[in-house]
Amino acid sequence: MKLSCGQDNLSKGLAVVSRAVSTRSTMPILGNVLLATDQGRLRLSATNLELSINCWIEAEIEQEGRVAAPARLLQEFVNSLPSAPVRMELNPANRVVKMHCLRTDGNIRGVNADEFPAIPTVGEDDTVFHQPAHVLKEMINQVAIAAATDDSRPIFTGVLTMIGSNITMVAADGFRLGLRSSELEGGPDQELTLIIPAKSLQELARILPDGKGQDEMVEIALTPNKNQVIFRTATVELVSRLIEGQFPNYKQIMPKEWKTQVVVPTSEFLNAAKTASFFARDSANIVRLHMESGELTVRAESTELGDNESKIDAVVEGEPSADIAFNAKYLTDALNVVDSEQIKLEITSPGSPGVIRPVDSTDYTHIIMPMATSR
Repeated sequence: MKLSCGQDNLSKGLAVVSRAVSTRSTMPILGNVLLATDQGRLRLSATNLELSINCWIEAEIEQEGRVAAPARLLQEFVNSLPSAPVRMELNPANRVVKMHCLRTDGNIRGVNADEFPAIPTVGEDDTVFHQPAHVLKEMINQVAIAAATDDSRPIFTGVLTMIGSNITMVAADGFRLGLRSSELEGGPDQELTLIIPAKSLQELARILPDGKGQDEMVEIALTPNKNQVIFRTATVELVSRLIEGQFPNYKQIMPKEWKTQVVVPTSEFLNAAKTASFFARDSANIVRLHMESGELTVRAESTELGDNESKIDAVVEGEPSADIAFNAKYLTDALNVVDSEQIKLEITSPGSPGVIRPVDSTDYTHIIMPMATSR
């Protein structure tokens, strides 16, 4: 293997794939990044057997080849180099990768690439679905926050993903639920149901671009044995295992009606909730909401530290006065991912779930279980 590539591109590529490098595995090979020439580009690959990432970067290939190199050392060395072309040359006899950049040289001892696990890829005959990158990124950010982080209930660490005429994502941890739907280009006739680890989707969201003006599409495909899902862009391919099991019937906890609905500016509600969270930290993280004609009051108090109250102009429908209490983190998490100038909060009673939705869309719903308070 003999090639040249830009230090910036190489550094960015290594940052992307390093998210899949295993740091605790009993298989030493998983602590490496695979470097391989691939159709005129350099492919970087990493896997922890649950999550795998391929990233292609532009390179001038003089000689084909591949080798696995220690991920941490390689990334630290490349990051220390100046922004200039990096020349890489592999000695196949001892698997040492010689790297040269301006006046800096390094020799990194590699590992036999044949020991590196094979990573599935999208085949020519695979069924592929397409979704705009910025839409998929927004969906993940809005839903994955509701997934559990406790591995004692593995099914709740996943995001239920239903692929049909629409793509719908649902996550829940027993205290909150996020649901987001979007139209899907070329969906299957028979709906597919997958449970994808939320951590894998969050890694994907970090990779995907933010810009709505960009029309980059993400390809979505299943591996032939249906136990892994593949997301592919022009330069990155992420492969995630699927979680086996039955996701609970989330529709059972979705309120069918409301008694009080309040419409408020999202940014004002978020700022008030964040401010209240400072005082709620020492009082079970409880933030209390009071709704009455024309006004939403957000308050929190700590016996030792003090209290806070913010009032927001609001449009209140239904019963003229209502109260409910939420976990401050769950409330701010939900408001932080709503891409709408106004939201509506729907409640039935102090002991029933509260529902947050953007005013200008029916695609996103976030449900938060209320907190019991002494008063």
